[in-house]
Amino acid sequence: MNCIAVDDEILALKKIKRYTDKIDYLNLVGSFDNALSTFSFIRENQIDLIFLDIQMDEFTGIQLLETIKNPPHVILTTAFDEYAIKAYELDVMDYLLKPIPFERFVKAVEKVYARFLKDQNHKLSINNLEAAIQQPIKPNHTFIKSGNKTIKVHFDKILYIEGMRDYLQIHMEENKIMTLLNFKKMEELLDSQKFIRVHKSYIIAIDKIDYFENNAIKIGSKLIPVSTTYKVAFRNLLSKNNFL
Repeated sequence: MNCIAVDDEILALKKIKRYTDKIDYLNLVGSFDNALSTFSFIRENQIDLIFLDIQMDEFTGIQLLETIKNPPHVILTTAFDEYAIKAYELDVMDYLLKPIPFERFVKAVEKVYARFLKDQNHKLSINNLEAAIQQPIKPNHTFIKSGNKTIKVHFDKILYIEGMRDYLQIHMEENKIMTLLNFKKMEELLDSQKFIRVHKSYIIAIDKIDYFENNAIKIGSKLIPVSTTYKVAFRNLLSKNNFL
């Protein structure tokens, strides 16, 4: 989740950065010492979560929430407990009292992440339904130029695809194929319900996974990393395919 922190206390911003750095699904993309500075940033960037202080000069956190349209998920961070009712009215995800223990911070962001994944699954279901209606069924094979040959490639024989500088190496069940095609073109050719990109250098076939743990996938003798950028989409597709 892309998140920002808004607090007029520099030490509080540093603590939030320290905490977010410890949680792999949080990506702190901005820190602000006043609420007014966040308007254009929120408008121009995809923000999933705001850690928001309430008591700030000129423009409070409450005023910010009352002003922006369709705000992202919000966790209020404050030294005052009298705003709890107002926080409930504004439908914030949690209300953290300073000084914030790390355990309490984790509990709050886990709550947001669960909602985030649920929303992503819902969006994915809608997108998949729309795609199924709008797009024709993809063929089960294609022809790929490799050196002087043009080779017929059956998609159900692909284990994974690996980026190797200017080339892609397609790892098949029985052989390997080198091609100058790029990842974008390969993703257009492949069925997005059967193949997924899990790293800037890898696309994998979902049904060829032997096992996965932490941030890695095992296919045959290859251990393939799952990067933070692609982790949410990967988890969503696994959930849809009854892996979880």
